[in-house]
Amino acid sequence: MSAPNGTTLAHVSAQPLQIVWTIVVAGGSGTRFGGPKQYETLGDKRVLDWSVAAARAASAGVVVVVPAVDAEREGGVAGGATRSDSVRAGLAHVPPDASVVCVHDAARPFASAEVFQRVIAAIADGADAAIPGVPVVDTIKQIDADGTVVHTPLRAALSAVQTPQAFRATTLRAAHATGADATDDAALVEAAGGRVVVVAGDAANRKITDPDDLRWARERVADHRTDHMAPDVRVGQGFDIHRFSDDPARPLVLGGVTFEGARGLHGHSDADAIAHAATDALLGAAGLGDIGEHFPDTDPQWKGVDSLVLLRQAAALVREAGWRVGNVDCSVVCETPKLAPHRAEMQRRLSEAVGAPVTVKGRRAEGLGALGRQEGIACWANAVIVKETGS
Repeated sequence: MSAPNGTTLAHVSAQPLQIVWTIVVAGGSGTRFGGPKQYETLGDKRVLDWSVAAARAASAGVVVVVPAVDAEREGGVAGGATRSDSVRAGLAHVPPDASVVCVHDAARPFASAEVFQRVIAAIADGADAAIPGVPVVDTIKQIDADGTVVHTPLRAALSAVQTPQAFRATTLRAAHATGADATDDAALVEAAGGRVVVVAGDAANRKITDPDDLRWARERVADHRTDHMAPDVRVGQGFDIHRFSDDPARPLVLGGVTFEGARGLHGHSDADAIAHAATDALLGAAGLGDIGEHFPDTDPQWKGVDSLVLLRQAAALVREAGWRVGNVDCSVVCETPKLAPHRAEMQRRLSEAVGAPVTVKGRRAEGLGALGRQEGIACWANAVIVKETGS
C-alpha cells in the first residue's frame, strides 16, 4: 500500500534506525476529569513533569504539546482540536534526523524505562509501530445502539493498549500526512497497511482519567518515593583532545565516521576524540575508572583500533555493573572540518555502540588558542546512567 507521498510502506520501513525522539501529548482540556489533569500536582511535581522526565530518559529529545493558550507559558508546542492534530503539531517539531518517534500521553506519569525500551526495540526488530498492552481481565461485550449484545470477543485475543507507542519516523509522518483522526497513532499506521505489534505493557502505567486515578497516583508516589519513583541517577563527564597528525595518509575519524580528505588526528588508536570522550564519560559515571585504565596506549592490542569498539566495551561494563545508559551528549570544538554533513551518521553509529541516544554538537573556538589555530580537535561529553531495578 502506498503512503500519501507516493512511497510504499515497505520502502518506509527499510529506513535505518538513528535517533529516538518522543512527543508528549498534553493538549487536552480534561473534560472528563473536570480540568487540565496534566497540571495537577503529583508529589513534588506535576503529572506532566513526570511524563516528560520519563520520556527524556529514553530519548535524544522531547517535544511537549500543550493547549494553545498554555504554549508560551509552558515553552511547548500549541496543540490542535483533536489528539491527532496535536500529534501532527508535535511531529512538525521533531528534527528530520530522528528515525524513531515515540508518542506518549502526559496522563501516564508512571511509564517505565523498560516499556520505552520494549517498544523501541520492536522497531529495531522490523515493526512499523509498537504499542504496549496489558491483558484484558474482564469479559468484553460488543453491543448495538439499544444495548443488545451482538458479540462476545475472546478475552485472550484482546489487549488494553497504553503509551508510549513507538514508530519508524517516516512511517508515522506518512500516516499523519493523510490528515486522518484516530484515538491513537497506531490506528493510523494500521489503516495505512503498516505492521503494528503489541509488546508487554505495565499495569502500573495507568492513565489518569478521573479524580480517583489521581488519588491512586498520589498514594503510589507516597508509597514508593524512595524506590520506584526515585531512581539512582549518576552523571559522568569525559574529555579528549588530539592534535592533527603530520602524516598526510592518516584518516580523520570522528564519531565512527571517516571524513574523506580531512587531516587525521595523531593517536595510538584511530584518535576518535568523540568516541573517546563518550567512553570516558560512561566509565566515570559508573565509577569504573577512565579510558586510560581500560585501554592504555601502551598496549599494542589497541593500536589503530576502531574507537567504537572501546565505546561498546565501556557501555557493556556499565551494564554489567547494574546501570542503564540514559543518554550521552557530546560537544566538539574544532575550526575544521564541518561536522554538520556527517552529524546524523555520527549520532547513529555512536548510539548503536552505546545502546542509548548519543547526540553530537559542533562548536568553533573562534580563532582562540590552539584549537582556534587549527592545531587539533577536542570533545567534552556528559553521560547519564540510571541504576537498574533490582540491581
